[in-house]
Amino acid sequence: MPEGFRKREEEKELLKRFEDHLHQREYHYFDEDTYEEIIQLYTVAGKNQKALKACEIALEQYPLNMDLMMLASQTHTNLNQWDEALAIMDKAQLIYPNDPEVLLFTGSLLSLMGRYDDAIALMQQCLGTAEEPAEVHFQIGMAYQNAGNYQEAVAAYKTVLEMNLDHENALYELAFCLDMMGELETSISFYERFIDADPFSSYAWYNLGTVYNKLERFDEAISAYEYAIAIDEDFSSAWFNLGNAFMNKKEYRKALDAYRKTQDAEGTSAEVYCCMGAAYEKLELFDLGIKYYRKALKLDDMYGDAYFGVGACLVQQEKCYEAIHFLKKAIKLEEDNPSYWLMLAEAEYQTGNSISAIEAYEQVLQFVPEEVDAWLDLSFIYFEQGDGEKAFEIMLDALEETPDEAAFHYRATAYLITTGKYQEAFAFLENALLLDFEMHTDLYEFFPSLETQKALFKIIDQYRKDHQ
Repeated sequence: MPEGFRKREEEKELLKRFEDHLHQREYHYFDEDTYEEIIQLYTVAGKNQKALKACEIALEQYPLNMDLMMLASQTHTNLNQWDEALAIMDKAQLIYPNDPEVLLFTGSLLSLMGRYDDAIALMQQCLGTAEEPAEVHFQIGMAYQNAGNYQEAVAAYKTVLEMNLDHENALYELAFCLDMMGELETSISFYERFIDADPFSSYAWYNLGTVYNKLERFDEAISAYEYAIAIDEDFSSAWFNLGNAFMNKKEYRKALDAYRKTQDAEGTSAEVYCCMGAAYEKLELFDLGIKYYRKALKLDDMYGDAYFGVGACLVQQEKCYEAIHFLKKAIKLEEDNPSYWLMLAEAEYQTGNSISAIEAYEQVLQFVPEEVDAWLDLSFIYFEQGDGEKAFEIMLDALEETPDEAAFHYRATAYLITTGKYQEAFAFLENALLLDFEMHTDLYEFFPSLETQKALFKIIDQYRKDHQ
């Protein structure tokens, strides 16, 4: 019998025994460790109310157990019951006034509640006694970051990395803060200092690669990741980020090789399968893309990007009716993702569902009002239906959001010409030519008549000569 199956059966039996005990069908004795396991099983399953009930019963039996108190506090937090969560930790502090674990947990809770100064002061109290001071500095950094104090957060994360260069979360948050401050470039020397001290530190090279990747210096990122891998060929995160760097360089086959090596090092995961699907999609091997997106969904059926990936491949195969099903699944998981809505809009349009397409484009523009393609495509639906006036109105709305977008001026020109408003059209055309002269060729697509194209060419050519 597989080990995983046996473990699941044991867990189900444990929860059954607890519920029999709870409902007084049978009496069972549970020690402290078993209560912890019961609470965690309910939490992982998303059954927070049952987890809370288990916490209450456990604390009645073991009222001074620090781990159970923290689990109860965490469960209240999961239920957004912040005051109750803090009350439990206040009691824990009275019983264990100088325990670093209690202080750190309470500090993290205060940070989540937005009481950043209190959180930092409490966490600083346990720096001298904590078994892992790097983790305390990391939590202090997170509190500063959540408070918007990036300078202090950076100092805390640098302290973490000086203590433990392998702390990946500190690396990620440090890069985020430096990016927010516009100082990511200056951090390169920080990582190079570690490399000078220990050239065979795979994590130092990996960290440097991650900074280069964020700076979009992909060749240097690839080089740094390759050094990390040369030192530790089983460094799965380095393989994975190497794959991402190759994707950014549009070297999709190399990205696939790196993702396969990621799997060799750490086993399969939905995220890596999804990335492989994206690489095959970029190579226009859509059936393989769908295959790997489906593999991701077998591991995680709540993975929005995998549903989106299947939908995107189907749209590109002109199987839009099928695509809509997967795109709606993705949107159900992430309703505020504009990329999902944009692809759904295209699929709905291709199947002739104009009303649904319009609704989807409007959703995109609620989330990203500067999305150029959404404005153009939305207006074109009305134009295609013979409503040039409405199409032009949408371009005016678009120009309110992004007045210097040449594509909007050209499209407004086209709509005005088709409705016979030539004088007004030429004013928009002049703005368009001024913003991006080369884009004028897009205008010809709206006018298949050679005579109209010649007339436009004369006007545009005269503009070019006047501005030479």
